[in-house]
Amino acid sequence: MRQTRSDGTDLLTTEELSKYFIGVRALDSVSITLERGEITLLLGPNGSGKTTLISTITGFHKAERGRVILEGRDITNLPPHQIYNLGITRTFQIPRPLRRLTVLENLMIGVKSSGDGIWGSFRRKWLEEEDETIERAFNLLEFLGLKRLAHHPASDLSGGESKLLELGRALMPDTKLLIMDEPLAGIAPQLAEKLLNRLREIKELGIGLLLIEHRLDLVLPYADKIYVMAEGKIIAKGDEEVLDEPGVLEAYLGA
Repeated sequence: MRQTRSDGTDLLTTEELSKYFIGVRALDSVSITLERGEITLLLGPNGSGKTTLISTITGFHKAERGRVILEGRDITNLPPHQIYNLGITRTFQIPRPLRRLTVLENLMIGVKSSGDGIWGSFRRKWLEEEDETIERAFNLLEFLGLKRLAHHPASDLSGGESKLLELGRALMPDTKLLIMDEPLAGIAPQLAEKLLNRLREIKELGIGLLLIEHRLDLVLPYADKIYVMAEGKIIAKGDEEVLDEPGVLEAYLGA
């Protein structure tokens, strides 16, 4: 896996981002900053705007006001496939594993090569790219602890192993920012810790991560920064101490 280089700018920022649904303000002037090599946790009760925010960042919703800036470039309201090609991956964009294909084949699916176009008939270059893709896939499987299962059908994987495969598929392109919605849902604590340790190693490569997660007992020790949302607004940011703020307790924890 290649390390993402930093040019000194923030990885991604949103500036006064606003989104409306039938007169309801789902996002109300939301400004956040995501850095390379950091795990950022996005918290808030249901309906607080978390999913709307990541959908607007990734182009699935159009912002009425504000901007999304990736490495100094305005990407506001670009279509999802263009944002994906710029290095922002949201795990639900990665299709569920095809159970009849092997774990290795699942990693290979969807990886771009010059063989996809008419000029890809230059077989030598195409084969070189195929070799590079296979090597990258095996490196990822080793990193994720799935190499021994490379030639097993994806149907053999446990729930936790399927999550690791999903993570691997998200990292096959040149990802700069990885967005994950409840990555720990439905998996045992031991496998959850394994996944979180892999995410910590991924951030060391210079990749930024934005997580929505409700299993705070597991994820908090891994978070570098926390944003808390309520009613479409950012109401707190900082480290885990922000969870003790009265406004957060009232909005997020129902105190």
